Amino acid sequence: MATAVAQGDALPPYKDASAPVEARVRDLLARMTLREKAAQMAQIERTVASARALAELGAGSVLNGGGSAPGDRSPACWTGMIDGMQRLALSSRLGVPILYGTDAVHGHNNVYGATVFPHNVGLGTWRRRSIGSMDPELLRKIGEATALEVRATGIHWTFAPCVAVTEVCRDPRWGRCYESYSEDPEMVRSLTTSATGLQGQPPADHPHGYPFLASVREKVLACAKHFVGDGGTDSGINEGNTICSYNDLENIHMAPYLDCIAQGVATVMASHSQWNGERLHSCRYLLTDVLKGKLGFKGFVISDWEGIDKLCAPRVAQGSDYWYCIKQSFNAGMDMIMIPYRFEEFLEDLVFLVEAGEIPMSRIDDAVERILRVKFISGVFEHPFSDPSLLDIVGCKEHQLLAHEAVRKSMNQKEPFLPLATNVKRILVTGTHADDIGLQCGGWTIGWNGESGKITPGTSILEAIKESVGVQTEVVYEACATEATIATGQFSYAVVVVGEVPYAETVGDRTDLSIPFNGSDLITHVASTIPTLVIVVSGRSLDIETQVLETIDALVAAWLPGTEGMGIADCLFGHHDFVGTLPVTWHRSVDQLPLNAGDANYDPLFPVGYGLKMFEK
Repeated sequence: MATAVAQGDALPPYKDASAPVEARVRDLLARMTLREKAAQMAQIERTVASARALAELGAGSVLNGGGSAPGDRSPACWTGMIDGMQRLALSSRLGVPILYGTDAVHGHNNVYGATVFPHNVGLGTWRRRSIGSMDPELLRKIGEATALEVRATGIHWTFAPCVAVTEVCRDPRWGRCYESYSEDPEMVRSLTTSATGLQGQPPADHPHGYPFLASVREKVLACAKHFVGDGGTDSGINEGNTICSYNDLENIHMAPYLDCIAQGVATVMASHSQWNGERLHSCRYLLTDVLKGKLGFKGFVISDWEGIDKLCAPRVAQGSDYWYCIKQSFNAGMDMIMIPYRFEEFLEDLVFLVEAGEIPMSRIDDAVERILRVKFISGVFEHPFSDPSLLDIVGCKEHQLLAHEAVRKSMNQKEPFLPLATNVKRILVTGTHADDIGLQCGGWTIGWNGESGKITPGTSILEAIKESVGVQTEVVYEACATEATIATGQFSYAVVVVGEVPYAETVGDRTDLSIPFNGSDLITHVASTIPTLVIVVSGRSLDIETQVLETIDALVAAWLPGTEGMGIADCLFGHHDFVGTLPVTWHRSVDQLPLNAGDANYDPLFPVGYGLKMFEK
C-alpha cells in the first residue's frame, strides 16, 4: 500500500486550506501519477468500495445505486459507512478524500425517516405569469432542507436538480415525466432555485461558471441533469433519441442549464439519450464545445449510470471493447465516469489508452483539474467526516412542515365541490392509494423504483382525512369499496384515491395510461351512488374517460406528494386554498400523443395552466 504523508512533515500546499483553490489544484495535480489521476476519474458503487479500491487504488468517488443502502438505512448507518470509506481514502499515498454522491431527488429519499418532498412535477404547478411562478422561494427552501439532511449523513453531493424540460410530456408515456417541473422552459428556469438551495447563493461577483458552495457544513454540491434533451425523446422512449435542430435544443432544453451554471452548479450529468442519433456520452460538440466552451462551465461532467457502456453495446456486454467506450467518452469531454462496478478494468484500460496516445494527457489533466477544483471547493479536504450534531435534522419537524406546505401548493383541482364538509355523520374513503405511503411517494424512495407499503414514516391521505374531520364524523375505509358498503353506507360523500404503481426511468415507460388497478371502474361504481371526490396520485397525466368525469363531483391531481399527506387534506377541507395549476398538458387519450401547448390541433382534456378559474389564461 502507498505511504501517506507523515504527520511530522510540513503540509504540502494542496493541504493548505488558506491557499487559493487553483494553486492547490496545480500542486496536487503535479504530484499525481497517471494511475492516480485515472482513479480520480472513476466513481464506483458503494458495494465495491473496498480497502483496495479506496486506499490502494485511490478511487475518486463513490455512489449508491438506486435501492443500494447500508444496514437498516438509518442516518447512523449511512454516516458510519461513509466515514469508514473516507478513512480508507485518506490513508492513500496523497490522502485525497472521496466525493460521495447520492440521488437525493425529492429529499434525502434513500434514507429511512428522511423528509420526502413532492416529486418535481408537483413542485412545478404554477399560476399565470402575471401572478408569478409557483414558488421559486419554496423550491430554494426545499433545496436547503435537503442539503442539511444529506450533509447530516456525511454525503457531499446530490445528483439533483433534474432540469429536463418535458417537451416529451407531450407524450407522458415517458417513465421520467415526474422528474421535470414542467413542459414550459421558462417555468423550469424559474425553479432552478433548488440548485441555489442545495449549494447556496453565490455573490454577485462570483466568476461565471465557476463551481460554488456556501457552507461545507450545511450545503452540498448539486448536479444539473441530464444534459441535454432527455425530456424530448421521440415517442417518449426513455434514453431515446431527441430529434430537433440545435436552435430548438438550445432554446427549449438547454435554457435551464444557463441558470444553473450562473448559480455556480458544481457538476453536470450527461444524458443517456441521443441527439439526432448521437449519444450524449460521446458528443464532443455538446459536452466540450457548447457546455464547457460556449456556456463556460468550469465544474466537471459526470456520466450517468453505466452510461459509457452503451456507446458500443451490445459488444460491451461481452467484456470486449470497453476501452473504446472509455476513449470515446473522455475524448468527447467526460470528466468522471459512473462505472459503477468495473473499477479495476476501467483503470487498466484508461491508463493503457493514455500511454498508447489514444487519449491525450492534456484531456486527463483537464478532467482531473475540474474534479479537484470541485473537491477543494466542497471543503471535503478540511471536513471529510460527518457531523454527529446534524443527525437529528434528518426528518425533523421543521422539514416536515416545509414538505406539508409544498404538498398543498402542488394540488390541482377541477370543479367547485370543494371544500369538503368536516362535520358530517359518515364518509367513505376508498382506493388503492388512500392509505399507502409508498404509493404516495412514488419512485426514487427508499428503493430505486419505490414500492408499496409503510416504507418510511409519514402521513397517508387517509390518516390526514381522519385527522381533519370532526370528532363526530365516522370515516369508513375500504381499499376497494364493496357493493354492500356503497349500497347501505348512507355516506355524505366519498373520497376515492387512485393512481399509479411506483416506478423509475425505463420501468415507467408505458403505452397504456389508463388508471391502474381498475381505478376507473371503482370511481364510477362509487360515484353512481355517492357524491364523490377523486384524487389522482401519479407522476403524469392519465386517461380519464368522459363518463368518469361526468359521474364525479370533483377531481384533484395530487401528483406524487411524498410523506406529508396532511398537505392534501389542508386543501380538501378548505384550511388553505388551492393555488396550483397544471405544469403539463393533461391529454384526453393516448391517441392524441404527442401533445403540447401551441400545437396546431391542441385539444387536451385540461390545458397546461389549468386549475383555478382566477388563474386561467
